[in-house]
Amino acid sequence: MTLSGQVYTCVAGETFDVVALNVYGNEKYACDILNANPSLCTIPFFTGGEKLNLPIVEIPEVDEDEEYMPPDAPWKG
Repeated sequence: MTLSGQVYTCVAGETFDVVALNVYGNEKYACDILNANPSLCTIPFFTGGEKLNLPIVEIPEVDEDEEYMPPDAPWKG
């Protein structure tokens, strides 16, 4: 799934990681939002009304019926 090209209006108290979680479903995309908004990257908490450009992010599809099993470490072989 690809999410992109939108403008997000922040609510008071939000942070980049909260926006990433709300928009993309995972805080790990906060860096992508920071990179797309360098003029706002020094703001730890939004006061409300700030406009963020949301970058194009490719979100991998997850099959909820399939349980994730990490690969075995090579030394366990």
